[in-house]
Amino acid sequence: MLEALLRFAIARRGVVMTLMLALTALGIYNYQRLPIDAVPDITNVQVQVNT
Repeated sequence: MLEALLRFAIARRGVVMTLMLALTALGIYNYQRLPIDAVPDITNVQVQVNT
């Protein structure tokens, strides 16, 4: 199984490189869209119980 995969990757280098570049570009695109807070919310959580 692994040998067949390696033979395919070596025989079709262009396809493998194109797929890797597309995957890298997709990762960079999604990384830029991540919502990242510079200052995290550190307020205390308050719960009110009515009995």
